[in-house]
Amino acid sequence: MGHGGGGALSAELTRHLFLPAYGSEALRGLTDSAAVPLGGARLAFSTDSYVVRPLFFPGGGIGDLAVNGTVNDLAMSGAVPAYLSCAFILEEGTELSTVGRIAQALGAAARAADVAVVTGDTKVVDSGHGDGVYVNTAGIGLIPEGVDIRPQRARPGDVVMVSGPIGQHGIAILSVREGLTFGTEVVSDTAPLAGLVRAMLAVTPGIHVLRDPTRGGLAAALNEIATASDTGVSLDEGAVPVPEAVATACALLGLDPMYVANEGRLVAFVPREHADTVLDAMRAHPLGREAAVIGTCVAEHPGLVVARTGLGGTRIVDLPLGEQLPRIC
Repeated sequence: MGHGGGGALSAELTRHLFLPAYGSEALRGLTDSAAVPLGGARLAFSTDSYVVRPLFFPGGGIGDLAVNGTVNDLAMSGAVPAYLSCAFILEEGTELSTVGRIAQALGAAARAADVAVVTGDTKVVDSGHGDGVYVNTAGIGLIPEGVDIRPQRARPGDVVMVSGPIGQHGIAILSVREGLTFGTEVVSDTAPLAGLVRAMLAVTPGIHVLRDPTRGGLAAALNEIATASDTGVSLDEGAVPVPEAVATACALLGLDPMYVANEGRLVAFVPREHADTVLDAMRAHPLGREAAVIGTCVAEHPGLVVARTGLGGTRIVDLPLGEQLPRIC
């Protein structure tokens, strides 16, 4: 399970097993979506599989998650998402009403994200050999001219921003999976981020890095960027927005919000001279109203994320080994 958690074990699996086996140069950037040339254009291409349990949770379900997750992976390269494929793997005995509910949610999410589902596939596996419904989506989009967004472009001096409060998706899943209550309902943040990215690029195409902190949370995303760019990240832990209900749940359960998954948030590394205008553009968008500056990219401690704590000390925010909570997407 750790190898699918988005942490150190996932990175090890990818780097030492899949990359040597596939041999594709486009893979080596290890970005959320691959940027590939085709017919004179630059395409972003991504795929993802969704095995979330339970299938429905506060704020969404596997259907809209499958659309938003792939749309967001495309948007993290600056692309304008256009088309999706969708494959369903159904376990024998699953109610058709459940499949219909998921399909309706998936279609509605695609329309809301302004993308079209144009091809798909359906397979059924024997009872006991699945978990109700698995969904795979792949997507393509166009990268505008002059946009070059990838983790290797992080530079010392970049301002690090997050588009909103973290940890809501993972805690929403946990609350319904384990039947826990935390004084208020925690709702998943699942949302398509392509519109927010367009608003950010409209003020400057020079954004260096975008990442959506899904599996492994904010900590994994920042560590991946630091490693890819051979720079360090200096984080102000107190500036990271964490909803009170998420903080309470994490304190009760011994979890760290930095490692809890998100499905509607992004991290941006922006050149300092553009930071204020990008932050204003984020806050003017509905999905970026609570955007915050949380740190800087530095030349010191390359490959490491170091957080300044509320007590005035520092701590290293490591790449997680696996995932605190599996099966969250």
